[in-house]
Amino acid sequence: MNYRHLLVTGGAGFIGSNFVRLALSRNASLAITNLDLLTYSGNECNLDDVYALYGQGSQARYRFIKGDIGDDVLVSSLLRGAVDGAGSSPVDAVVHFAAESHVDRSILGPLKFVETNVTGTTVLLEACRRDLEIQARPFRFLHVSTDEVYGSLGPADPAFVESLPLQPNSPYAASKAASDLMVRAYHETFGLPTLITRCSNNYGPYQFPEKLIPLMITRAMRDGVLPIYGDGLNVRDWIFVDDHCDGILAVLQHGSVGRIYNLGGENEVSNLTLVRQLLRELDKPESLISYVTDRLGHDRRYAMDVARARAELRWSPVTPLAQGLAQTVAWYRTNPGWWLPLLSESERLTAELYRA
Repeated sequence: MNYRHLLVTGGAGFIGSNFVRLALSRNASLAITNLDLLTYSGNECNLDDVYALYGQGSQARYRFIKGDIGDDVLVSSLLRGAVDGAGSSPVDAVVHFAAESHVDRSILGPLKFVETNVTGTTVLLEACRRDLEIQARPFRFLHVSTDEVYGSLGPADPAFVESLPLQPNSPYAASKAASDLMVRAYHETFGLPTLITRCSNNYGPYQFPEKLIPLMITRAMRDGVLPIYGDGLNVRDWIFVDDHCDGILAVLQHGSVGRIYNLGGENEVSNLTLVRQLLRELDKPESLISYVTDRLGHDRRYAMDVARARAELRWSPVTPLAQGLAQTVAWYRTNPGWWLPLLSESERLTAELYRA
């Protein structure tokens, strides 16, 4: 498909803002409408440079709409291109990032995750189904999901493949698994042309400081305590955000309708090893590390098999972990004006979770 107008949900968040930036830079004829409610982790400032480059003048290709994916009337109007501005033509693809995504927050309050991740996704799907009944046209609905829907792996288990059953262990993972199944149902029942991507842990610029890597970076820079759950040996597969966004574009352009694609970084490392690497990058002592009570339902290991994406899309992650971490640390070092104003909310939650 030759995409002309994307509706990106949650495009002011960490992964979404990096995707918007990459997509507009890759395609000079593409317009993007960014729909985001700007909850605590969404930040319109994440895209100040994008607005300056693409959001002004009569030929603007980027516009921001503050709104809820659960607002059926608003979503329907955006799909039709009924709002003046960039991309005023009907939308020919939805890229759906908008979600509550922090496992720890889901343990404290599961219902918000059901409301946003399950109900919100279903509102989007239904609006798309109705819109295509009114105006049939080439269209794709790409749903961005997570490796956490697969559950947990043992030390010697093979990496997750797309055909595995879903076995989520946290309220967050369960809400994402439910949204995945709604996307599948809309394809199987109504013929909606859907795609699903499942990614491993992302890291990079513009990530809200409550997540592991920016939390450790911003605390270490201030010589603060670095809380690590349990023994620190839980293993995650880390993908640099630009690699993930490149994979989403590959799926959008070349993926088969109804298909699921794993997008992993092929960088498995324990939380403790990761934090020690960050401390070396920051030239800070390991004495900053503090072990805290393990999280409820804490999955032991994630690993992604990306053979399908490699074979069908010719996509592979290209950023080694050491390189990506160095770039990420450098970004946080040079952009304190971005993350310092966010610390009060991040630290409040961290205190609740880690009892720090």
